[in-house]
Amino acid sequence: MTSLIPFALYVGIFVGSYLIVNKLIRRAARTDFTALKTVTFGDESAVISDRTASIISVATLFLLWGMFTGSVLVPPFLHAPGPYIGDGQFTYVVEGPDGQRDEATVFWRVQDPEGETEKLTVDPGDGPARNDALMIRAYRSAQLSWDKNDEFKRKDGARLVEIAGQPVAYDPATRDEADSAAKPVIEVDHATVTLSDKGALIVTPYTGLQMEPIWLPPPEDVVKRLVDIASEGFRGATLWEHLGLSLMRVVVGFFFGSLIGIPLGYAMGLSNWFRGWFDPIVEFMRPVPPLALIPLVIIWAGIGELGKIILLFLAALWIMAIAARSGVSGVRISKVHAAYSLGASKGQIMRYVIVPNSLPEIFTGARVAMGVCWGTVVAAELVAAEKGAGMMIMVASKFQNTDIVMMGIIMIGVIGFGIDILMRWAERWLVPWKGKG
Repeated sequence: MTSLIPFALYVGIFVGSYLIVNKLIRRAARTDFTALKTVTFGDESAVISDRTASIISVATLFLLWGMFTGSVLVPPFLHAPGPYIGDGQFTYVVEGPDGQRDEATVFWRVQDPEGETEKLTVDPGDGPARNDALMIRAYRSAQLSWDKNDEFKRKDGARLVEIAGQPVAYDPATRDEADSAAKPVIEVDHATVTLSDKGALIVTPYTGLQMEPIWLPPPEDVVKRLVDIASEGFRGATLWEHLGLSLMRVVVGFFFGSLIGIPLGYAMGLSNWFRGWFDPIVEFMRPVPPLALIPLVIIWAGIGELGKIILLFLAALWIMAIAARSGVSGVRISKVHAAYSLGASKGQIMRYVIVPNSLPEIFTGARVAMGVCWGTVVAAELVAAEKGAGMMIMVASKFQNTDIVMMGIIMIGVIGFGIDILMRWAERWLVPWKGKG
């Protein structure tokens, strides 16, 4: 249930922001063409991105990231509850083989994962059951053999009868603890206590809602790692060399995929023969994920640059072919008839009618293909690459350098978003007639 809390907060911020911005704050009415439209549902040109919503969306993601990692960039009062750091104790009662009972106390201390904690020492006492000291690392649990320093030994028939005042269930025939389903989970101050299968005490301090840095580091750690790698490099190459090589592979693979895919799509859209010949191949390969082709490409072309380029070429080829085919098939026949009536030749119809009207679909396919290629190159670099964003993430994950992994993911996302923005800009510049009939 605790994993749903960040999602619930995200939904709450989304709804609250929407109500505040669109309902409570009276913004000046738009006077552009979009505002004059009376029917906007289903009209793509009537829906534009709300920059305020975009800013709040990104800020919300970083706020949640900081809240659930204890970031110094977020005010402390907004931090989610962190792991318990400090001392605690509980008592247990031991019954010896002769029926004699004695009580002992377990003192435990949770260590701060980012600093040194003074070691805990306690007076063991004089009774048959001796007091114990237990050091526990934050976000972890610790196990204690309760009879390690006791006069009552488990091997001699001694057994636990109470933990923090709660009785422990036993099989009266064997005097062994009951199975794990019947073992109690005992709540003590700031922790829970239960029994292992071997009868040892397991102490689990409360972990709170914050993520351990090994799973999700705070934003400032990722920024620090970005600065370090940008200045010092990573495994013999700078950050920009890693990202630049990945981008180069994507551009080359996408270029050759488009170079063959677009003419193939045009041929399939204009010729029954080409459509019948290539349609089964294209439709067969379209649902095959590029990552499934990695073993085959390695067998064919090895693990060098050629293999990665071929994989990216195949990732872009089918998308661009389908986009071009869809663009040609979507050209209004009325425009073709109008061109014929004005005396246009087939070449002129192709140049002035088919190509311009199919370009919006081709640009949409190009945006999708670039995204797929950018995601595929990272996976391709996971296999025996010396440089690249994927290699950097793979090596970092082996050594549990989560901050480098997060840095790589963010850089990949930023570059992918930048590529998409450039594609949108090129589309607006080269195909200004999109959505205008």
